[in-house]
Amino acid sequence: MLPQEIIRKKRDGGILTGEEIAFMVRGLTEGSVTEGQVAAFAMAVFFRGMAREEAVALTEAMRDSGTVLDWSDLDRPIVDKHSTGGVGDNVSLMLAPAVAACGAFVPMISGRGLGHSGGTLDKLDSVPGYVTQPSNDRFRRVVREVGCAIIGQTADLAPADKRIYAIRDVTATVESMPLITASILSKKLAAGLQTLVLDVKTGNGAFMQKIEEAQALAESLVGVANGAGLRTTALITDMNEPLASAAGNAVEVKNAVDFLTGAHRDPRLYKVTVALAAEMLALSRIEPDLKTAAARIESAYSSGRAAEIFGRMIAALGGPSDFVERAEIHLPAASVIREAKPVVPGTVVAIDTRAVGIAVIELGGGRRQPTDRIDHSVGFSRLAAVGEPVGPEKPLGLVHARSEDDAAKAAEALRAAYTVGASAPSERPVVIARVEKG
Repeated sequence: MLPQEIIRKKRDGGILTGEEIAFMVRGLTEGSVTEGQVAAFAMAVFFRGMAREEAVALTEAMRDSGTVLDWSDLDRPIVDKHSTGGVGDNVSLMLAPAVAACGAFVPMISGRGLGHSGGTLDKLDSVPGYVTQPSNDRFRRVVREVGCAIIGQTADLAPADKRIYAIRDVTATVESMPLITASILSKKLAAGLQTLVLDVKTGNGAFMQKIEEAQALAESLVGVANGAGLRTTALITDMNEPLASAAGNAVEVKNAVDFLTGAHRDPRLYKVTVALAAEMLALSRIEPDLKTAAARIESAYSSGRAAEIFGRMIAALGGPSDFVERAEIHLPAASVIREAKPVVPGTVVAIDTRAVGIAVIELGGGRRQPTDRIDHSVGFSRLAAVGEPVGPEKPLGLVHARSEDDAAKAAEALRAAYTVGASAPSERPVVIARVEKG
């Protein structure tokens, strides 16, 4: 086969065979296909798209470019969840231990922040000693002994995805639906999962801001995943305001600990977390239906079992053994903590969620460039939700900053992101739709 002929075929709108797609992916990994040729291939896919069978073949080829984990020695379902990203989305931290408490194994491979959205690994880097890139042997041991482990993508899991994504990033082909789908799912398939639940965000804080875009992505992901033999469903959830009342790294970890211990649970965050976890239990047939599954997840939280497993996971991956009990002592704290008060009192009518995420980056809690170091202590906490009253006694939120000047700028950014009015808007559902067939 010749790479240029495969590129030509896709450029002209042809349907590629699985062998042709595998040849391109294998060639990039081995060096027989140049980055320029893969860039041309990506651009052809961007404009011509892919049929479902092509997207399945691309996903499987990327999965097979490295190690595929085998969990056949475990006697319980192997499940995971993936979010398309947002602001204040710390769901994974509470979901993995709860699902593990209910009888599943959760080998969760997560990512770092992308654009304005926070990354689960960046949050966990707030925990002193926690190893987000363990060896495969340690990863397997923690999953087997604790029930769950949240780590980052290792070099030998779907390495073609990293190469292709880097090329897409500099060739304006990131937004291709089949390429997005293959990028997300190749890592999940390489993790050796049996079932997967997807959280596809929509709204002003999501990458897919329009509901139609989110629906299309959810259907693509569910269709390709099931086509590749991975039982998958998706929930489309609202991201028109931060999901948690915290946005940042250490502040979101503290929010997660408060959720797990019952000290504080944001209502919208609780609904999304329980809904996703219930999908995981029902899809893996641990529970017969979503209602029973949701009740079991709620019990895992109320009994403290989920908090216990989270604490064991943190310790098993190098963090403090008393992290759940003493999170505030272990997490990095900002030098300056100040209230961000509204210009006028009233009720929160709307939030520019993306602007809140950008403000966290401006504080130093995210990356402008891939090589930037993150300040894990900065961000926002006690963020007011849509429909909440705000005023002199009830700020928009607390700013965690490195300096008074940074705090002042962040408070101004938060005021600009919030719209305050006289009356509360009608309530929006946080779980918008369920997709089970692509």
